Order: sequence, then C-alpha cells, then structure tokens
Amino acid sequence: MRRHGDSSPPMSAAAEPKTRADAATLARLLPYLWEYKWRVAAAIALMLGAKMANVGVPLLLKQLVDAMTIAPGAPAALLVVPVGLLLAYGALRFTNSLFTELRELVFAKATQGAARSIALQTFQHLHALSLRFHLERQTGGMTRDIERGVRGIESLISFSLFNVFATLIEVVLVLSVLAVKFDAWFAWITLAAMVLYIIYTVLVTEWRTKFRREANEFDSAAHTKAVDSLLNYETVKYFNNEGFEAQRYDESLERLRRARLKSQTTLSMLNTGQQLIIAVGLVAMLWRATQGVVDGRMTLGDLVMVNAFMIQLYIPLNFLGVIYREIKQSLTDLDKMFTLMDKEREVADAPGAQPLTGLSQPAVRFEDVHFSYETRKGNDLSTGRPILQGISFEIPAGKTVAVVGPSGSGKSTLARLLFRFYDIQQGRITIAGQEIRSVTQASVRQAIGIVPQDTVLFNDTVAYNIAYGRPGATQEEIESAARAARIHDFIASTPKGYATMVGERGLKLSGGEKQRVAIARTLLKNPPILIFDEATSALDSANERAIQAELQGVAQNKTTLVIAHRLSTVVDAHEILVMDAGRIIERGTHAQLLAQGGRYASMWALQQSDPSA
Repeated sequence: MRRHGDSSPPMSAAAEPKTRADAATLARLLPYLWEYKWRVAAAIALMLGAKMANVGVPLLLKQLVDAMTIAPGAPAALLVVPVGLLLAYGALRFTNSLFTELRELVFAKATQGAARSIALQTFQHLHALSLRFHLERQTGGMTRDIERGVRGIESLISFSLFNVFATLIEVVLVLSVLAVKFDAWFAWITLAAMVLYIIYTVLVTEWRTKFRREANEFDSAAHTKAVDSLLNYETVKYFNNEGFEAQRYDESLERLRRARLKSQTTLSMLNTGQQLIIAVGLVAMLWRATQGVVDGRMTLGDLVMVNAFMIQLYIPLNFLGVIYREIKQSLTDLDKMFTLMDKEREVADAPGAQPLTGLSQPAVRFEDVHFSYETRKGNDLSTGRPILQGISFEIPAGKTVAVVGPSGSGKSTLARLLFRFYDIQQGRITIAGQEIRSVTQASVRQAIGIVPQDTVLFNDTVAYNIAYGRPGATQEEIESAARAARIHDFIASTPKGYATMVGERGLKLSGGEKQRVAIARTLLKNPPILIFDEATSALDSANERAIQAELQGVAQNKTTLVIAHRLSTVVDAHEILVMDAGRIIERGTHAQLLAQGGRYASMWALQQSDPSA
C-alpha cells in the first residue's frame, strides 16, 4: 500500500547471479584464513604428525605379530619383546588422537574467526546497499543463504584441509611403504582402486549436485514463503487466508520433498558403487598378500600390516563421496554469500569524501532536481517514470518548509533523496552549501532526524527503541524524550514500564503509540535537520494538537522539512510548497496561498468542510 506522497520504485527481478568457479571461491576465502597463518601452519604440522603416527601403527602391528613367532624355549623373549611393542603401539595410537585434537584446538580460532569476519562483512555490506535492493529482496531466502554460507565455511575448511588433503598425504605414505617393502603390484593395485574410486565418486557427485542444489533452492523458497507469511500475520488474518498460505507453503514443501527424494536415491547409488570398488580392491590386495605368505615371501605380520593399511585407507575413502559432496555444497553456499557481498552499491561515497561541516544551523537547498526511479532489466538500468521534474527550493537555516500535495506527487521522495537513499539524475542537493554527493553518507544521515508516517520498531523494549535514536543514552535522557513526545505516562502505566516488549515491528503498540515512540526516538537524536513525514497522521485530534505543539517547539532553530496531508499542521511554516506530478505548482505562506485562491486554497476549503479529507 502506498503512503501519501510516496512514489515507490517498481519491483523488478534481480539479475541472475553468475556462479563463480570453485577455485575462485576458494581463492576468495584464503585471505580470511591468512590472517591466522601461524595457526594454519601449526594445524598442518599437527596433521602431518597425526598421519605419520597413523601410518606407523600398521608397521608396528606387523612387528608385534612377527614377534609372537618365537622359537620354543625362549620365554624371556616372549615376555619382553611383545610388552615393548605393545607399549609403542599404544603410544602411537594415543599420539595420533592427541595430534588430531590439538589440530582441532589450534585451528578452531582460525575457522571461527574467518566465519565471523565474512558474516560481519556480509552484514555490513547488506546495510550499505541501496534501498532498491532491500525493496526487492526476499528476507527469508537471503537469511538462509547467509546462514548456510557461514556454516559452509567451517565444513569447507574441515573437509578440504583435514580430510581430503590429509587422506592424500596418507595415501602417498602408504603407497611408498608398500612399494618399498613389497613388490610394486601392491602399490599399483591400491593406486588403481583409489583412482577408480575417486573418478566414480567425482563423476556421480557432479551429476547429482544439481539435485542437491535444486533441493536447497526449494528449501530457500519454502523458508521465504513461511517468513513472509508470518511477518504479515495480521494481513493473513484480515483476509481469512490461513488455508491459502498453508497451501502455498505445502506446495513448496512438496517440491522440496521430491527434490530430496531424488537426492537420496542418487546418494544410495553412489554409496553402492563405492562399496563395490572398495571390496574388489581389498580382495585383490589380500589375495596377493595371502599368496605371498603361502610362497614364503611374506610373513604373517606382513599380511596383517597390508590388511591394516587397507582398512585405514578405505575408511576415509568410504566417506569421500560425502566429503566431496559437502565440499561442493559448501562452495556453492559460500559462493551465494560472496555473491551477496558482490552486490553493487548503487549509492557510494565519492573517493576521498569528507564529513559534513557547518551544521550548527544548516540550510538545505534543492536546485533543479530531476529524478526518476530506475528499473533493472537483466544487467541494464533504464529510467522509469519521472517523479521529480525541476524541483528547486530552499529551507533556510533554522526555518520550517512544508510540502503538501496529492498522493504520488513526489513528497516523500524528497525525504529519500535528502537521506541519499538514491542519487538524482540531474541537479544538486546541498546541506550547509555542500553537495550531499560529495560528502560521506554517514555524516548526511547523522545530521538528519526523521519521524516517518509508517513507523517500524524493533522487537525489543520501549527503552531500546527510543534509545535507538542515540545508542548509549541514559535512562533520564530516554525518559525526557518520552515526556516530550507525550508517551511517558503511558509507558509508566504499563507493568514493566520501559522494559515493555513492543513485539514484531511494534505490533503490540497502537498506531499512535508507535508514532510517539518514533517522535521520542528522533527527539533523542537531536539532529540539526528534521523531517516530519506525516508525523502525526496516526494520532487522534487531541494528541495531534498536543504533539504538534511539541514538534513546533522542537523545530525551533532547526532546519525542518514537513511533509503533510493535513494542512492544519503546516499553517505556521516559513514557506509552504504545493506539489503535483513532481512539480511545485504553488509556493508561499499560508496566508499568501489562501489569497491566491489556487490549489492550496481549494485543499484548505475541502479539509475545513471535511476534516478527514
């Protein structure tokens, strides 16, 4: 629903993001890990130590088995040698586990630190994006992408570095041992089985990745519908559409169910093929080792060692399909989060931009401003319907200028442009003589306070929402602002006072109460420039008159822009601008405009006869 004077940009589909290569995603991740390079190096060293100990276990096991073959009549050897080997065997097992846990402990800070940095940068970048992006976004799907991306960082690092890379190191060590201690056939059989296993795993996983990606897309779509429906709970109730919303959600869940079934079916096929390759390779190795024992070329300990090596190799290989799939999925999830970080900032600070200065009593000027909301078609932006056409006016320092006119005339767009939510196509907007495109956005927005018509509050306490105007304000300052906004008595009358929760988007409060909280929040900010965008529209007549008097007091010696529908609220303005179709058609004081007998006079006469108009 459009507000009075609001001309929102048309909704448009965002351009389809291109999927970056996996190597590019990994390269994008590396700088975040490089901040912890010493921890990464220590973790890799511990991983190598763990693998060396792991490979040493079968070698020691061979010695232990062979040591049991002792000539009759040598009880001392039977007592001493196996005990020493047993202790060494236990030490190697413990060393492997110890190095693995130390590796996890050392590397945890790097993993969590990288995840925190990326999540924080994504959050900050989303806040820095233009209003257009946030009008077009789907909150549920976007938050799901961020959640999966952060989770994917940990999985990606753990699986790629400590599973795949570690397994490759162990494979090289085992193949070297087998080739040196026995004939090359042992190494070739092992290598052939592993290569076949890896090729099969990669090919099948690549083929079935589309089903996993499809399942994730349906999951995001279902989550988006659920979040959107719950955020609009009241609208659903107003139109008795609970069944309709449940049906939409169920359709998304059904698509998700079918996609997940496809994913599970192909996973079973992958696992079956992997087990077949492992079984064939293991049988071939054990057959050759058994034949070697029979021929006298190998001892019983060698047979045990070969079997132990195979088990140690094939256990991690058994999970290679899962690991590879998780790595691919983590790369996909991380890529989606990086795609969010790569969203272009349509409104950006100019290179070397400095903060606004001279804000003791700043003047605001609009000079021949032309503006139209642009619409996106693919990667191209095209200019849409003109909203402002050659707007020029000045709000003198410490004075109040009011803007009135019918809905859609561009009144609220003036506030959005002053906050620099969009950049204009032609003309200039200056504050204290400085064009707002040449200074930092943060300083522009810090200098302006707004009381919007549609007030949205955080799902927190009343005190938190008022203090949002100036985080860190004392309780006394919060209460002073609440008194000025005529809401302190109401807050004090509630059981929890300023600790009262306002609910999602402030829905526990009435429209008038939310409006007064918004007024208190802006009063607490105490900026040099004020914008009142239908600031008292949700109040009854008695409270409107009371708060209007407060607002006039607050606006004393402040540069103020008032966007109004009720003309009775702007009669004391320094100048009143009448807008229609993006142009200023009349301007002057209240008395001057009435004397002209034009559009303003007609609107005044209509509202005097019908105050609700």
